[in-house]
Amino acid sequence: MAVVASVLVGLAALLHVYIWYMESLAWRTPAIWKRFGLASQADADTTAPLAYNQGFYNLFLAIGAGLGVILYWAGARDAGFALAVFSAASMFAASLVLLSTGRSRLRAAATQGTLPLLGLIFFVLS
Repeated sequence: MAVVASVLVGLAALLHVYIWYMESLAWRTPAIWKRFGLASQADADTTAPLAYNQGFYNLFLAIGAGLGVILYWAGARDAGFALAVFSAASMFAASLVLLSTGRSRLRAAATQGTLPLLGLIFFVLS
């Protein structure tokens, strides 16, 4: 089960790196700001500093999850487990926060939260 958990948490980390890219580097491109429901380039420009900051939160969670998996398999199982579980739980909790902003965010919350939730479950069961 630890292998499945590691794969799921690793995929969640990669997804959060992609979210970092969208929010912190590509926010002002129309394809990205439209994906996040913004109506105009002016809206994207106005919200860019907030998205930039939020993107780095996603990157830090991704780094924690990835490092946790690496440590787990490198022999520091307790530290790796703790870091991977904390990061996955934080990712899942963030998806619940996103969902709390409205039912229209259900798809985004499910995308953001499913992999870390499954990884968390499998790590706890391993």
